Amino acid sequence: MPMEYGDDSRARRNVMVLVLAQAFLGSQITMIFVIGGLAGQQLASNVCLATLPISMIVFGSMTTAPWLSGIMQRFGRRAGFLTGATGGLIGAGVCAWALTLENFPLFLLGSYLTGIYMSAQGFYRFAASDTASESFRPKAISYVMAGGLLSAIIGPQLVGYLSGHTPDATVMRFFPVYIAAMVLNVLGMVFFIFLDIPTPPKVSEARDRGRSIGALLRTPRIAVAVICAMVSYALMNLVMTSTPLAVVGCGFAVADASNVVTGHVLAMFAPSFFTGHLIVRFGVERIMGLGLLILGAAGAVALSGVELGHFFIALILLGLGWNFGFIGATTMLAGAHTPQERGRMQGLNDLLVFGGVTVASLSSGGLMNCSGGTPQEGWAAVNIAMVPFLVLAGAALIWLMLRPKPRMV
Repeated sequence: MPMEYGDDSRARRNVMVLVLAQAFLGSQITMIFVIGGLAGQQLASNVCLATLPISMIVFGSMTTAPWLSGIMQRFGRRAGFLTGATGGLIGAGVCAWALTLENFPLFLLGSYLTGIYMSAQGFYRFAASDTASESFRPKAISYVMAGGLLSAIIGPQLVGYLSGHTPDATVMRFFPVYIAAMVLNVLGMVFFIFLDIPTPPKVSEARDRGRSIGALLRTPRIAVAVICAMVSYALMNLVMTSTPLAVVGCGFAVADASNVVTGHVLAMFAPSFFTGHLIVRFGVERIMGLGLLILGAAGAVALSGVELGHFFIALILLGLGWNFGFIGATTMLAGAHTPQERGRMQGLNDLLVFGGVTVASLSSGGLMNCSGGTPQEGWAAVNIAMVPFLVLAGAALIWLMLRPKPRMV
């Protein structure tokens, strides 16, 4: 568990830094997720691979998480977050270069490097809890996630402005977006100067390392937290990745797709102002369960029609369900391990979570473009694919809630 502090002033300062980082640095992810599939559709020789650039970002995040977590365990959060921003800077630069050459493999390499930033961003929520007291921890995590509100406005709206004011109708219309992402990474590095999180204590003996990986994963609360985090994030990504393709494929403009994604990301992060309070009041299990139910409702709305209003409502519900499910799972996990176990468990968690997200984003393009003859049929296939995973996560959560509570000695 995180270290206890009688005064949460240090934690509140760190939360403010991480909120700003989430807002500005995080904008690049919403920007790239809007255009990644559209650019891939023009660059790839096979349209089934349209969302492969987004998959490469998530794959980069997945494979980066264990060693990036190790850097943070050894050298501190600041070193890890600066490494992430550097990866985002280089990745955006390589993608911009690839667009000028119309080179799909190079574009995929740049996307993979962008995943280093995405991995670092995933640790912001854990960093928020490092110096927080037991009572402030769920609120700290929620506030940092709420920083995504500004990224929801900045990112997609920059895409709409930059791509809409670039007369070139080729893939080069996305070039200014990647230049803007480079600028955001450079500016965002400044925030981490003000981060004040102690480096975890050095592990000198095997007994100080805490439980083994196997023992950690056999812990019921950890296992359920990981499953629910994987399902919440993977299903959100599965549907969101295909959304720009579906919106444009159904006859709407890129600007409409940007606005739908803006509504979605606002719904992802706006509830974070009160999600922590809801967890404290009603319990983390109930909030996670509510998140899974809302994700199911998002799929039902998406299957009911393909008017612009359907896209907006479905994606707003998708964001809200992700917020409750993912923040709840993060809170549950943060309270289920010791500081010595933090680096290994959080790195493993994000490896598993983003492994699921990688599969989801890759599957998204195949389902959307290659599972039916029309965009409408592809969109339906994407949303039907949510069902078995929601059942899995719901069953795991119900099992945990029905387990006898450990007796206090």
